[in-house]
Amino acid sequence: MTPIPETVPPTEVRMAEIVFPNHTNHLGTLFGGQALAWMDKAAFLAAARYSRRTVVTARSDQVDFKLPIRIGQMVETIGRIVEVGRSSMKVEVELVAEDLHSGERKLCTRGHFVMIALDEEGHPIAVPPLPAA
Repeated sequence: MTPIPETVPPTEVRMAEIVFPNHTNHLGTLFGGQALAWMDKAAFLAAARYSRRTVVTARSDQVDFKLPIRIGQMVETIGRIVEVGRSSMKVEVELVAEDLHSGERKLCTRGHFVMIALDEEGHPIAVPPLPAA
């Protein structure tokens, strides 16, 4: 099998989850803490995949909960690298809820996370510049 050449580091990850009752509050909607955990995981994966380094969360900025996400909906969590510093990566993360019966999709939550790449000793290390669009 011929390997697929990779010339540009990947800048996006997508994850899918189903909202079960143990993910929700008394109103049957996704707990904010669970949403943040999924978002942080996507930010981690996007930054680690892009930098090919160990990364840690340095900050989460302005997480906007626009619409509730309900039991039984599929949630697609999309993390995209949108800005790169010396060792930091800003990751935009969106939660898109999908009704599995109708196919209707809605952007429910959006936030930004700053991730830092670390070397083997746990010190910040430079990451590649973001490719021009």
